[in-house]
This record gives sequence, C-alpha cells and structure tokens, in this order.
Amino acid sequence: MKKAKHTTSGRWKLGFALAFSAAVLWGLLPIALKGLLNEMDPVTITWYRFLLAALVLAAFVFRKNGVLDFGKFRGTVLILLLVAGLSLYGNYILFLFGLNYLTPGVSQIVIQLAPVFMLLGGLIIFGERFSATQWIGLAILLSGMVLFFNERMAELISHFTGYTIGILLIITAAFIWSFYGLAQKQLLKTFPSEIIMLFIYFSGIFVLLPGSKPGQLSQLDATQIGLLIFCGLNTLLAYGSFAEALDHWEASRISAVLATTPIITIIAVKIGAAIFPSLIQPEHLNMWSIIGALMVVGGSMISALYQHRKK
Repeated sequence: MKKAKHTTSGRWKLGFALAFSAAVLWGLLPIALKGLLNEMDPVTITWYRFLLAALVLAAFVFRKNGVLDFGKFRGTVLILLLVAGLSLYGNYILFLFGLNYLTPGVSQIVIQLAPVFMLLGGLIIFGERFSATQWIGLAILLSGMVLFFNERMAELISHFTGYTIGILLIITAAFIWSFYGLAQKQLLKTFPSEIIMLFIYFSGIFVLLPGSKPGQLSQLDATQIGLLIFCGLNTLLAYGSFAEALDHWEASRISAVLATTPIITIIAVKIGAAIFPSLIQPEHLNMWSIIGALMVVGGSMISALYQHRKK
C-alpha cells in the first residue's frame, strides 16, 4: 500500500519558531563546548554528552514505544547502525579537537561542508543527480569559504600551523559525518530517528568509556557543569524542535532557517565576548569574511531548498 504523504498543519509561525529554536541551539553549542575544553578532553566531553542524552532519550522512547523489538538489530541493519555510530563518534570527537585550535564561528563555517559531502556521497553511492541550481549553490558555498578565510588563506596553503590543523580536523569531522548521514538515510526505512539515536548514544557510552576520564567532572566549577549539562541536552532539544517543526512547516523552509546556524554562532560570540570577555574569545572578521560567511549560508540554502523542492 502506498504510504500517505505527510501534510503540515499550516501553522507556519509555530514552525518557524521551532526551526529557529533548533538553529539557535546548534549555533550556541560550539561556544559551550569551547568553554569546557580547558578542563575536559574531547573524548570525555563526548562521553558525558552521550550519557546524559541516552538517559533522557531512553525515558522518552520507552514511554512512547514500550519495549523495543531487538529482532530488527541484525544483518545489514546492524552494520548500518555500527557505521552510523562510529561515524558520529568520530565526528563529535574530531570537531572538538579542531575546536581546540579555532574559534566557534570558524568551526561552524567549516562544518558546513558536512551536508556537501553527504550530497556528493549520494551522487556516488545512490546515483542521485545534482541539478544546475544545486551546483550553483555549491559553488557559492565554496567561494564563500575562500572569501571567509581571505586573511589567512596564505597561511592555510603555505604553513602547517595550529590553525591549519584545526581546519583539517573540522573538514575530516565533516567528511566522517557524511557517512553517518548516508547510513541514517537507509536506517530511517526501518527505524524512526529517535531509535537510531538511542542506539548510537547507548553504544557510544561503552565504546568511548575506555578512552574517557569521567573523574574530570570533579575539576569543573558550577558554570562549567552547567555548560556540560547544556551540551548533553542540546542535541535532544534541538532535534525535538526540528522534528516538531516538520509537523507545521515545509521541510525546505526549515532547512533554509537551519542554514543560518553559522551566522547565529558568529553573532552570539560577538555578544558573549562583549559581556564575558574572560570566558569567550572574540571573532576577528573583516568585511570580506562577513560577506564570505553570508555566501556560505546562502549556498547552503540554495542546495537544501532545491533538494527538498525536487523531492
């Protein structure tokens, strides 16, 4: 039987508010993570994020779905779950290692390559096609990145500094995330997204435990504990806002709102650095870097909007 097409409620104002909430949460995330890196290593931060997210999500999933049918966790599905999990672990940890060398705004700009890698993976693995409009969006995004790094392009090309290492780590994190995205695309045919994430979070607790140092929690002050809790809940809250937005607004318009995440990060850093100069490092961006950031966002919007519209 043909699956019924999903229709939105038409409450676009609520849909926009929810999508914008998700964008703000994801925009604030690297700022909070940066505040933890002085006292905790990337693996331990990720372990605590998975622990908190798993406990909260488990309560929601079991209340909604009851006992899970573990009979589906076998064969190709299990392999895809492992690929998705390992890819996301690598993405989270490498992003944090890269964030050690960069500011939150720079990290958010570079991680925009993740959906680009996923789209290119769709071309290679699933034989999907890029339209002329999507190629234009990709060209605008890449040109925007070149413009964003206009002051440090020579350094990136000719010197292997900490800044270069940070950029390479974030690019690798974005590339690895594309494997997660492609695996999840197939897994959604078998499980809802909350089941996939629950498996990833719980398995991540055990996979990352040998390399983590839970005792580092005792080194945190009250502010840093608050940041850690925020980071653990952030993905769940952002995902919940995003999922709920889909019930009220078109996916293409939600994607356009989410593409503004790097701009939200840059603005939040500017405000935060003015209020808390001892805690938040300011971004030093000239006019061309700002134009480049806007081009990255615009290119992401064009590719995402056309992809959903075509579907």
